[in-house]
Amino acid sequence: MSNIDLTPLYRTMVGFDRMASMIDQAARLDGSQGYPPYNIERVDEDAFAIEIAVAGFTEDDLEIETKEGLLTVAGKKNETEDGNGRNFLHRGIAQRSFIRRFQLADHVIVTGASLEHGVLRIDLVRELPETKKPRKIEIGAPAQAEPKLIGKKKASDAA
Repeated sequence: MSNIDLTPLYRTMVGFDRMASMIDQAARLDGSQGYPPYNIERVDEDAFAIEIAVAGFTEDDLEIETKEGLLTVAGKKNETEDGNGRNFLHRGIAQRSFIRRFQLADHVIVTGASLEHGVLRIDLVRELPETKKPRKIEIGAPAQAEPKLIGKKKASDAA
């Protein structure tokens, strides 16, 4: 993999240093890692799912952790149970240990995980706080008036 120098971005873009740092970090994290294969799916406007192929792993072999916007999925296989006295002529199903990391956007949280038919599914939801949701500002309204949330009506407005 070739290295990309993001230094010019830092000099010419004001306030985007966090984005450039995330791009740089993502390039270092994933590299040419291809195991295990995974899918990222948009389920709804604010809902996502990550599916990871983990054939041969049980729930006890897998560990999922989130910390500071980084989702880490680790699979650990013991060397002793890996062979189990079997004599393979060809070993095409990889069951080696792995660590897969995903950078989560702001306000994205993990809501659950399930393991079915060798596929680990991690469900994610983006929950924007009220202060980050779009607001409609009325023109000519007094400065003390509270902005109204788009698409929501107060009980007094509905009457």
